[in-house]
Amino acid sequence: MNEQLIKEMKERVFAANLTLPDAGLVKLTWGNVSEIDREAGIVVIKPSGVPYEQMKVDDMVVTDLEGHVLAGALKPSSDLETHLELYKAFKEIDSVVHTHSKNAVMWAQAGRGIPAYGTTHADTFYGVVPCTRQLTSKEVESAYERETGKVIIETFTKEKIDPLAVPGVLVYGHGPFTWGKTPQKAVENSIVLDEIAEMAEVTESVNRNVLPIPQYLLDKHFFRKHGVNAYYGQG
Repeated sequence: MNEQLIKEMKERVFAANLTLPDAGLVKLTWGNVSEIDREAGIVVIKPSGVPYEQMKVDDMVVTDLEGHVLAGALKPSSDLETHLELYKAFKEIDSVVHTHSKNAVMWAQAGRGIPAYGTTHADTFYGVVPCTRQLTSKEVESAYERETGKVIIETFTKEKIDPLAVPGVLVYGHGPFTWGKTPQKAVENSIVLDEIAEMAEVTESVNRNVLPIPQYLLDKHFFRKHGVNAYYGQG
């Protein structure tokens, strides 16, 4: 294995994981970040159940794309199989984040997707952030984490959603997953997701008859940041 590559991946994944409690998205050990290098065929992910304040760079676990541990003394996150399913299906993503952030979980527990009520939402998510169906008892009992990944993929396939245009999802009764090209970007999408979840909740309490923003405004805000004609920022 390329030791320098692994060292750099571990450092990025470690830093991204530490961002989660700092951003208020994680309490206790309720979250994880991973990164994939497709050419090398490896994934680096947070170890299972290790408190963030005790975690070290070298604790990050290296696996292959089938989940076999290649390096690291600790067990990988219990959500590894979900991450792997997403990497296999969504070929253009390189990092996955899972949290139990309070606002997003409330929508997941309600079994509802988050409508695009405003431009803050539209800047990152091109339309509704979907909520999956509930997993069946058979799915939970047979291969829970793998089936969690599969139900996310099923949702995006069935609803014809581009995972790059909507870089996040709510798993019914469970919580949010987000993704991106880098661990930093995937974490940023988790931060935005929890913010818009709270905004949507309060928006509906203020106006029970509120409607999503019109398509032309959704288009304007999403595409000024994303795509070939994007002009937001200094890039």
